[in-house]
Amino acid sequence: MRGFLSFLILFLLSKKEMNGQQISDELERRKGCRPSPGTIYPALKSLKEDGFIKETTNKKTIAYTLTYAGKKAFDDAKIQFCRTFTDVF
Repeated sequence: MRGFLSFLILFLLSKKEMNGQQISDELERRKGCRPSPGTIYPALKSLKEDGFIKETTNKKTIAYTLTYAGKKAFDDAKIQFCRTFTDVF
């Protein structure tokens, strides 16, 4: 799961704004395993440093959304993913 974690996070955030707990919950629901905070938050930090996501603080919660660069990076990653894995199916 680690190799696709950034892609999966961008995918989830392309649907709606989420906090770290919601991202973790959704990944568990979809993938069957729950990533630890030690996996999720460094990935979020890296995506933020790369300019792909931004954070908004709401009282005690930090919510994440895609930036324009994040939307573009996700669109590019989707194309690459499809090119790589289309013949698998």
